[in-house]
Amino acid sequence: MNWLIKLITEQSIPQTVMVYGVVIALGIWLGRIKIAGVSLGVTWILFLGLLLSYLGINLNPETEHFLKEFGLILFVYSIGLQVGPGFFSSLKKNAAVTNGLAAAVVGTGVLITILFFLFTATPITTLTGVMSGAVTNTPGLGAAQDAAKDLHFNNDATSFIALAYAVVYPFGVFAIILSLLLLKKIFRVDLEKERELHRKLDIIKSNRPVSVHLQVSNPQVEGKPLRTIFDLLKEPIVVSRMLQNGEVITPTPQTIVHKDDVLLIVAHKEQVPVLKMIIGEEATVNLKEAPQSELISRIIVVTQPAVTHKRLGDLAALHQHDFTLTRLSRAGVEMVPHGDIVLQLGDHIKVVGTKEGVEMVGKVLGNEMKRLDVPDIAPIFIGIVLGVLLGSIPFFVFNMPVPVKIGLAGGPLIIALLLSRYGNKIYLNQFTTYSANLMLRELGIALFLASVGLGSGHNLHQAFSGGNAWMWIGMGLTITLVPLLLVGIVAHYVFRKTYFEVCGLLAGASTDPPALAFANQMAKNEVANVTYATVYPLTMILRIIAAQLLVLFFS
Repeated sequence: MNWLIKLITEQSIPQTVMVYGVVIALGIWLGRIKIAGVSLGVTWILFLGLLLSYLGINLNPETEHFLKEFGLILFVYSIGLQVGPGFFSSLKKNAAVTNGLAAAVVGTGVLITILFFLFTATPITTLTGVMSGAVTNTPGLGAAQDAAKDLHFNNDATSFIALAYAVVYPFGVFAIILSLLLLKKIFRVDLEKERELHRKLDIIKSNRPVSVHLQVSNPQVEGKPLRTIFDLLKEPIVVSRMLQNGEVITPTPQTIVHKDDVLLIVAHKEQVPVLKMIIGEEATVNLKEAPQSELISRIIVVTQPAVTHKRLGDLAALHQHDFTLTRLSRAGVEMVPHGDIVLQLGDHIKVVGTKEGVEMVGKVLGNEMKRLDVPDIAPIFIGIVLGVLLGSIPFFVFNMPVPVKIGLAGGPLIIALLLSRYGNKIYLNQFTTYSANLMLRELGIALFLASVGLGSGHNLHQAFSGGNAWMWIGMGLTITLVPLLLVGIVAHYVFRKTYFEVCGLLAGASTDPPALAFANQMAKNEVANVTYATVYPLTMILRIIAAQLLVLFFS
């Protein structure tokens, strides 16, 4: 038995592997336990790490430090790859108000944190941990610790960041849900009436392409090619089927339009009234169900790397007459395909045409799912290298005692965002399947949380015996509740956001999946998911930057 005791207590690589394995496995299992329908998830890994550290388990500090930093890099980089495609689209005009409200939640929380710093004796490093725990944002914790390390804080200061985060986190999870319940009371919401309102507004499908059958009755377009109609529109449309002389065909831009032809058009919803003015009113036939049609419809997945850096319009093989590309889905967003779209691996394209035409599209674009099952990790590690380089660049700021760095949380995140959107232009394809990305992310967060807990538990007794922990909890609840309630009220009464939209907005502004799950349980629709996904990318970046700036400018 001496060998076993020695293995567990003496610092070594096998000891580190065993301790991390136990902490991560037990933490994940405990994370499945729900209290009042809410789970703390992988944060249990942090709690178990704190417990073992408090009980006297010590690991090699260099190994522990490496695993913490590497885990953080994997975590934030995979987040960047996940949210990157939606991040830039979330900054568009139609999402500006929602993202502005989410930014207000972040800004108000930061302001309250600064006030606590100015009027209490709590160090800004500890308050940053309190703030990150209050909004359940783990990357913010990593960013704060990274900034503290750059400023050469001692180990106790950095460990108290993690300790404050761990103490406040559970209360933050329930406080976010409490804010949603308080707003429900304030708004006097009847959930069934709210659901009916969204069914009438049809909010979910408002930004997605729709299909409409229009019968040609406008003499101005008779005898002219379809291209004439395309030239009259500002946004691209697709004519996927056409009923002409009793036959259903896939038309080309050169196809001549005749009176009483029926066009099946895929376009954004706001274009439908304009199309009716140009072409004619809706037809009573449904070309999708036409029995005389030999056309078929298939979803083709882009798996051929050779086409991913090219515009659709530059692919000569797709300039055929026996099929039409009607819809393109990328990262959960549907769009109308047009010649200027640059394809990415994993794009789903709906094709309508003859059997031979559809099969030809499949050959050109790949449609071999096995290719996507094996991720290309070389571009991922190149991106990580670029992220570390960016995060390590020193920026000299006036009156700052040391150069400012974006750090190992900010650098990889920014590079991942950029490469997920523009990497194909420099032949660095960052596509990973959802499962591969999730594996990378969960591995990173597990290593990071285990390292943080195992390096911070020795201060646990000091925090509670001195009364600091209870003060942290009080400050954390303030940082959680006040911004959410204030912004929630403004969003509802000033910007006329519905209650379910507010729930998704606040859950996204807190980057808190349990709150989103709670909102979905109330809504029983996708409204909260839509607003959550709209604000999540920007909020995640703001949380990381805010945590770093607090440490850098108030230390």
